[in-house]
Amino acid sequence: MSLVLVTGGTGTLGTRLVPDLVARGHDVRVLSRRPGAGTHVGDLATGAGLAEATAGVELVVHAASDRRLGRSDPEQTRRLLAALPACRHLLYLSIVGVDAIPFGPYRTKLGCEQQIAASDVPSTIMRATQFHELLGYALSAVGRLPAAALPLAWRFQSVAAAEVAVRVADLLEGDPLGRAPDFGGPEVLTFRQILDAWRERHQRPRTVVGLRWPGRVYRSFAQGRNTCPDHREGHQTWSEFVRSGR
Repeated sequence: MSLVLVTGGTGTLGTRLVPDLVARGHDVRVLSRRPGAGTHVGDLATGAGLAEATAGVELVVHAASDRRLGRSDPEQTRRLLAALPACRHLLYLSIVGVDAIPFGPYRTKLGCEQQIAASDVPSTIMRATQFHELLGYALSAVGRLPAAALPLAWRFQSVAAAEVAVRVADLLEGDPLGRAPDFGGPEVLTFRQILDAWRERHQRPRTVVGLRWPGRVYRSFAQGRNTCPDHREGHQTWSEFVRSGR
């Protein structure tokens, strides 16, 4: 049994990861800014409560991200690294394509990767593709609009968050790898295919307009630079996720 700290433990990945770590026999701490949401109240942006949350911690999963498109992620990562002199393994969850797509939040994520790799904290960086849950959330949101303008040519290799959580726990219990293999879903789909499966079940959004714009960001997503076809590690397909109603 190890003492584990999870940042982002109340998020999409964390809510699947924490129960798995507990079931494996670990003593798990969850850092959250909101009292009652985790086991320890703390704020990576200011450092408040961080010393108490990290005291004696052996393993760390860093999955927290600023909701403002990751704006303060580099500062949060620096604070966390400085508070972990005795940590024997930190695992950072990143995103496939952060080094290939000139998208602001991706560049920020890449900067966090570089900070971690250059630090004295033994670490593993694992990149995953977009979660099914994230795409579902986005489509639920645009489904409330009279019409949705969407980049139908973009490609995604979405994966179940629960499957990523299992891989994260497996890696955390092993030796630090530096960079772990990418983790992607079982299939690469265009957003049009993703949307068709969603509308078949939910009938929304009712009106869709294809959206295009010039520039490298659009082209990169259309070319699938956010995918990893050689690492189809997940099993649940997008259609299976949609039919599950989650």
